[in-house]
Amino acid sequence: MVDMSVPDPIISVKDLVVGFGDRKVIDGFSLDVRRGEVLGVIGPSGSGKSVTLRTIVGLLPKMSGTIEVLGVDYSTLPYRERIAIERRWGVLFQQGALFSSLTVLENVEFPMREHLDIPRKLRREIARFKIDMVGLGPEAEGLYPSELSGGMIKRAALARALALDPDIVFLDEPTAGLDPIGAARFDELVLNLKNALGLTVYMVTHDLDSLVTVCDRIAALGQGRLIEVGPLAQLQNADDPWLIEYFHGPRAEHHLEHT
Repeated sequence: MVDMSVPDPIISVKDLVVGFGDRKVIDGFSLDVRRGEVLGVIGPSGSGKSVTLRTIVGLLPKMSGTIEVLGVDYSTLPYRERIAIERRWGVLFQQGALFSSLTVLENVEFPMREHLDIPRKLRREIARFKIDMVGLGPEAEGLYPSELSGGMIKRAALARALALDPDIVFLDEPTAGLDPIGAARFDELVLNLKNALGLTVYMVTHDLDSLVTVCDRIAALGQGRLIEVGPLAQLQNADDPWLIEYFHGPRAEHHLEHT
């Protein structure tokens, strides 16, 4: 019997294997991401969290398995159809990956310049709207990445990820390197944008506060496979040794004692 209360997956990964040479980093990973949810992806260092994200968005090749996004295995599509699918997601990389020679405004414009045939004036208006949407003021538009704080870089990179009005946003360690106040503000921003825009968010993170604040479900990776997936309470009660240490170790108690 089909559970009609569970949305159809917007991303479906089955039996994914990714490797470098003879070494398999991901070995039989399967996961469904539901439309409209914020999914937090956690795991030990070297467990393949970022590798999985990069493989899903087509930046790394897979050895085997299937990846369906928006209902299609886009790796089998002709070039033009694949690009059309890729335009429906945005990516924020861990260090922001802004173009150092472009201003904030030019960075946010870049995806539109590459993919949309629209007048420059309209492109700039849309870019300014996206910059405002992520909480950066007009004074940031003309700044270069080297002139930005860590939090401003994250927000500018998020504005660029939102440039093409995506259905899905992939975030790779979005609060890494931010102070606690900056990280909390970024978490709030992600949650507000998700609710306002109906986004699906796939977020690789190690930040317990982010898991508590913004995630509907959490997926834990270990040794290239899915250990557990579910709401926070389910992972807190899991019997996997790494999850026990992660959620019940000394550093976790402070974060989770009020949840």
